[in-house]
Amino acid sequence: MNKLHGTGVALVTPFTPTGTVDLAAWKRLLDFTIAGGVEYLVINGTTGESPTVTSSEKTDLLRVAREYVAGRVPLVYGIGGNDTAAVVQQLRDTDLGGVTAILSASPAYNKPSQAGLVAHYQHLADASALPLLLYNVPSRTGSNLAADTVLHLAQHPNIIGLKEASGNLEQCLAILAGKPADFLFLSGDDMLTLPLIACGGQGIISVMANALPRKFSDMTRAALAGDFAQAQQLLFSLVPLNPLLYEEGNPVGVKAALALQGVCEPAVRLPLVPASAGLTARIKVLL
Repeated sequence: MNKLHGTGVALVTPFTPTGTVDLAAWKRLLDFTIAGGVEYLVINGTTGESPTVTSSEKTDLLRVAREYVAGRVPLVYGIGGNDTAAVVQQLRDTDLGGVTAILSASPAYNKPSQAGLVAHYQHLADASALPLLLYNVPSRTGSNLAADTVLHLAQHPNIIGLKEASGNLEQCLAILAGKPADFLFLSGDDMLTLPLIACGGQGIISVMANALPRKFSDMTRAALAGDFAQAQQLLFSLVPLNPLLYEEGNPVGVKAALALQGVCEPAVRLPLVPASAGLTARIKVLL
C-alpha cells in the first residue's frame, strides 16, 4: 500500500451558508489539495462532519470525488460506527468503485473491551471487499485500541494499517516496534507526524493539510526522505496555527482557514457553529 504513504488529507465537507452540501466548493477543495501536493484524499471522516452528513449526501460526495478526481490521487473512504452489524451492511451496500481503502474509527460511546474491539474489526475486515485501516482516536470514541490489540489485528490479511491519534507516544512506539513490515502506521496527529516518521511511520492523515496542503505535504515528504532539518523547519512554522484549528472544535478552525483562502464557506452543521470573529482574525494573521 505504498500509495498511502505520505500525506493524506481528511477532507472537510463544504456547506453553503444555508447548510446544504456545496458541491462546487467540494471540487475547489479537491483541486486545492491535489494541487498542493497531497498523496491521497480521505472522504467522510470525522473532519468531514460525518455524523451530520446524510447517507444520500455521502453518496453524492463520493460520486463527485470519484468522477472529478479521475484517478489523479487515491481515495480513502470512511465507514465506521458503534453497531458492528450496521457497519458491515454499509460496507456491503456502498458503491466503493475507485476507492483504495476503508478508514474505520473504533466504536464510539459503547466503550468495548479490547476483545470487543478485536471482534468488531475482524467482522469488518472479513466483510469488506477493500483493505481496512484501523482508526484509534480515544478522545472521540471513549476507548483506546491498545498496542497489543493493534498488533493482533495487524495479522488479519485485510487489515493493512492504522491511523493512530491517541497522542500516547509510548503506545505508538510499541506498535512501531512490533508491527509487520508491510503494516502502515499513519499519524493521526499533525504535530506528531515528523517524530513518528523518524521512528518508522509512513505518513499522516491530516486536518491541517486541508488549508496548507503544500507546506504540510512538503514537511511530510522531507521527513520520509530523511531530511529532518528541512522537515523540522517546516513543522515549527506550523506549530502556532495548530491549536487554533481545534480551539472551537474540528473542523471549525480549518474551515475558517479555508474560507480565508476562498476555497469554501466557514459554515458547519449544528451542534458545531462557525468560528468566532476573534478566532478567525487570529487564524488570518498566521495564514
